[in-house]
Amino acid sequence: MRDRTGGTSMALSVIGAGFGRTGTMSLKLALEQLGFDPCFHMAEFFWREDGDALKDKWAEAVFGDAPPDWDDLFDDYLATVDFPACVYWRELAAHFPEAKVVLTVRDAERWYASTQETIFKPNPEKPWAERTDNWGRMVYRVVNQDAFAGDTADRDHCIAVYERHNAAVKAALPPERLLVYTVGEGWEPLCGFLGVPVPDTPFPQENKTETFKAKRAAEEAAAADGGA
Repeated sequence: MRDRTGGTSMALSVIGAGFGRTGTMSLKLALEQLGFDPCFHMAEFFWREDGDALKDKWAEAVFGDAPPDWDDLFDDYLATVDFPACVYWRELAAHFPEAKVVLTVRDAERWYASTQETIFKPNPEKPWAERTDNWGRMVYRVVNQDAFAGDTADRDHCIAVYERHNAAVKAALPPERLLVYTVGEGWEPLCGFLGVPVPDTPFPQENKTETFKAKRAAEEAAAADGGA
C-alpha cells in the first residue's frame, strides 16, 4: 500500500467503534498525539486537500457492486474513529486482526441530546434523503439507513440502536483487544491499552456541541459552494 506522499503505508492499528458524539474528535487528536497519525474521522472529508476525491472513494465503496476495499480506503491511516467507519467496526476488526478496538461511550441520554443538536439535526434546506452529492448520499446510506434504519430522530429508537451497537461490540471482542472508554478518563487507560507512554500534555477536549455547530455550518457552506 502507498500513502498520499508516495511512502509505504501501514495497516490500521486502532479502530474506533464508538458512534459519533461520544468524544470521537478528542480521541482522533489523542491518537494522533500518541503516534497513530493520521487518524480517520468524518472531518477528513472536509479537512483534506483531496477531500472531494475521498468523498468519491467512499461513495464507490458504499454504492459499488464490489465489497469495500478496506486497504484502499485506509491506505494512509494508522487509526480510524467516528462515522462512517464505526458502522463497519466488525468488518474492520476482521480485516485488520492485529488492530486494537476502542469503543467510546457516554451516557445514552446525553449522547442522544447531543446528536439532535449536531449530527442528526435536520437541515430543511438540504434534507439528507434528497442529497445527490456523493458525500451526502454516502452519509445518508451508512448512518441514517444502515445504522439507524431510517430514523435518527426518535429518542427511544436512537438510544436502542446506540445501546445495541455498544453491546454488540463488547460481546464480539475479547478484553485484551477492546477498550471501553470515555474520553473524560484521560490518557492513562488509553495509553495503557495501547502500550504507549503517557504524554505530559493535557488530553484534548474537542468538538463540544457549540464548536461542532460552527464547524458544521462552515462545512455545509463549503459543500454547497463546491457541489460537495
